[in-house]
Amino acid sequence: MPHTIRTLGAAWVAAALAAGGVAPPMAAAAQLGALAPENLARPRPAPPFDLTGTWQHDIGQPGSWRFIPEAFTLTPEAQAHYDAGEAARAEGNVYRDDIGQCWPAGLPLIMTRVWPIAMIQLPTAVYMISHFMNSLRIIYLDGREHTDPDLVVPSFNGESIGRWEGDTLVVDTRHFVGHHHWMDQGGASIPASDALRIVERVRLIDDGTRLEIEYTMTDPKSWEGDWVMTKWFDRQDETDITEVECWPDLNDYMPSTRSESQVR
Repeated sequence: MPHTIRTLGAAWVAAALAAGGVAPPMAAAAQLGALAPENLARPRPAPPFDLTGTWQHDIGQPGSWRFIPEAFTLTPEAQAHYDAGEAARAEGNVYRDDIGQCWPAGLPLIMTRVWPIAMIQLPTAVYMISHFMNSLRIIYLDGREHTDPDLVVPSFNGESIGRWEGDTLVVDTRHFVGHHHWMDQGGASIPASDALRIVERVRLIDDGTRLEIEYTMTDPKSWEGDWVMTKWFDRQDETDITEVECWPDLNDYMPSTRSESQVR
């Protein structure tokens, strides 16, 4: 099944009823799409800042793109992956390089994958397009709740719901896939499960030239407690996002492609 979050539009529901079907329970309170003119036109307080622009993660410090704390306690299942990854690295091998095989990097790694991210902020949502695989992420700002877990289609970037708290955009992301999704790549082999939850606190600083994002990440199926860290991003006004494709056949030279540890 494609990893997309789907909603049932009014036209679909009407067609189902006309055919003698039964409307699903959620049809009575259909959520307007983020780009619906009616939704865009609704009165809302002015946001404290606008994220529209192209942003590049600050890679000035070694390992600054990683989301693994210095110390952590893993669950037995996650520890088994971590140990296998460390053993592979010690032998000069690669353990489950899914990103190299064109699986999506997913959140949080997609935010710091070296290449820049284009952000377009509207009253109802922030659209993010990464130059890495052109991965799409949407942060909804129109007041919607998270989708019912029984109805949502999990995805690699999850479902992000944002709200304003003073001069900070608080983003709560849930509903991740539970496979081929890692908290690190080429380093600590720690899986991200379907229980992953990420809360970001986004601030625009330095006269609008820099983003500060504090991450609080929990995943009771993979580690104990909260992982908290902060990343910074610089505005890149002379950069555009272009089309990028990932083709596994072109990665055939990579050691991980033929690795026995690779999950297909």
